Amino acid sequence: MFFVLVDDVEGGAERVCAGCGGRAFIADSEEFWEDADPGEACCPCGSEEFEIAVAFSVVGDGSVRRVTVGLRCQKDGTVGVYANWKIDYGSTDHLPALV
Repeated sequence: MFFVLVDDVEGGAERVCAGCGGRAFIADSEEFWEDADPGEACCPCGSEEFEIAVAFSVVGDGSVRRVTVGLRCQKDGTVGVYANWKIDYGSTDHLPALV
């Protein structure tokens, strides 16, 4: 389970382990985090603990062009997209490993 900070304007997300507090950026989020204004993801039920799914939209040559972060609330099971951003640079092979 994770707490998740998201900024859908700049594009980015950071996950924080609910158990140990370990932190990790999702995809290329760390590169833009300094300019971000993240907020803690919150389910309509008020819970802030989630399971995370990350999807990558890939074009014909295998390059990632979009990252989408979906969250499932641990309390009531509600699912939603909490962050979605475009990737507009080359060499994206490293991104799927950064979830």
